[in-house]
Amino acid sequence: MYGDAATVRKILTETGDTWAVVGLSNNEARAAYGVARVLQRFGKRIVPVHPKAETVHGEQGYASLADIPFPVDVVDVFVNSELAGAVADEAVAAGAKAVWFQLGVIDEAAFERTRAAGAEMVMDRCPAIEIPRLG
Repeated sequence: MYGDAATVRKILTETGDTWAVVGLSNNEARAAYGVARVLQRFGKRIVPVHPKAETVHGEQGYASLADIPFPVDVVDVFVNSELAGAVADEAVAAGAKAVWFQLGVIDEAAFERTRAAGAEMVMDRCPAIEIPRLG
């Protein structure tokens, strides 16, 4: 398990409310679209990160994490596992406190690097599934 219940709870309740969602666009068929909406419903500010830099759910988008002009607490990653490690490294470089890899996104080396850099990390989980469970 890449992220025990305590880490999941900490990221969702204590780490901060600004979540960059990498891979989020206006494509309603993509999981990122629905997950971002759930995060908003639970009080998170979502920041779309996608090459198109679209405004999604009323929030301005950015082409990359480096383009975001304010601090981000958590980076939620909706890219495939081959690309996810680089995103985790960018998240750490940008000062994110935590990185969250979505269901099916696994990169054990990135997990180790992120944790070694002092950031929290969860892999292969979905915050939209976990956050309602907190009660």
